[in-house]
Amino acid sequence: MKLVAWTKWLFWNVTERRLRALWRLGIYVLLVFALINLFTFVLLFISAFIMAAFGMNITNALSGAMSMQLLENPWVNMIVTPGAVFLAVFGAAFITGRWVDRRKFSDFGLAISKAWWRDFAFGLGLGAVLMGLVFLFGWLIGSIRVVGLLQSLRPDVSVLAGLFQSLVFFIFVGLYEEMALRGVVLVNLAEGLYGKWLNKRWALLGAWVISSLIFGVLHWGNPNATWVSTLNISVAGIFLGLGMVLTGSLAIPMGLHITWNFFQGNVFGFPVSGLKLGASVITTDLIGPQWLTGGQFGPEAGVLGLGAMLIGILLTLLWVRWKRTSGLHEKISVYKPWQKDVVHAADEETFGQRDQVDDLDKV
Repeated sequence: MKLVAWTKWLFWNVTERRLRALWRLGIYVLLVFALINLFTFVLLFISAFIMAAFGMNITNALSGAMSMQLLENPWVNMIVTPGAVFLAVFGAAFITGRWVDRRKFSDFGLAISKAWWRDFAFGLGLGAVLMGLVFLFGWLIGSIRVVGLLQSLRPDVSVLAGLFQSLVFFIFVGLYEEMALRGVVLVNLAEGLYGKWLNKRWALLGAWVISSLIFGVLHWGNPNATWVSTLNISVAGIFLGLGMVLTGSLAIPMGLHITWNFFQGNVFGFPVSGLKLGASVITTDLIGPQWLTGGQFGPEAGVLGLGAMLIGILLTLLWVRWKRTSGLHEKISVYKPWQKDVVHAADEETFGQRDQVDDLDKV
């Protein structure tokens, strides 16, 4: 009987009547990968019919979709690939949120309101300003050299088209990476860590750090990545997650992520986590020492990028303190069921006292 009880405890949270955090996240990850394949094929076939409408032979277009050779087309690759991941990440969040996490979709930081859009606009502006400071400071000290203007990385793609492709690409990336890491992962980890041994504050802080480390490790496979770049990207995860842990909203992280990447790669011509995509308004060479500029990985792997993150953290703290009460949004750590009959006790006070429940009911 004890073995059965411990087995049940390992998988099932009795108090919340749902799977424990790690199993919920495992299901989410598996569903994301499955949906990426599904949406990639769907979007490829849609692209095939669009290209056929613009003069491409329909047989060749469909054959290219079946073999995935259409992904060699820059328009398709820059929009279909991140678009499929976007649909998969958000689709999996909706499905697992409703039937596995048993929560409202908005609880992942998407409670849209006027305040949400205001924070999103702040994030957009912050990312642009910070990358502008990286460029300006690096140029003033002679570590960044301007070598051209309005250049495309592909001879078959115009500058305007390259900028548009990159903008769409980075919008998708900023939205789905924040939804996955700072939405689904951070929220589930915070709820999972909250219990007898960790209160709401420490559970949230632990989830923030762990999700940031995961963010760094996921960039380990990028071109020109090093242990330094991985560590700095983890710090970037802390920076991006700050808006979420202070407000309970993904508005600031999403806006910040989009413009940080776009201005880094397509306005100032830096590598973005080792990648160069589309076109750039300003073409630059990073001629300073790698520890300062980040080298071929980009400013995120150097002191310039790290300094911008620290300034961004300060500005985010000031913004949140100005617009609302300061402090951590500890409610993230407290599970709020979508339906009252999901749990034995649905009132907030019961969930607020989880640390008094028997150990077997803890995550």
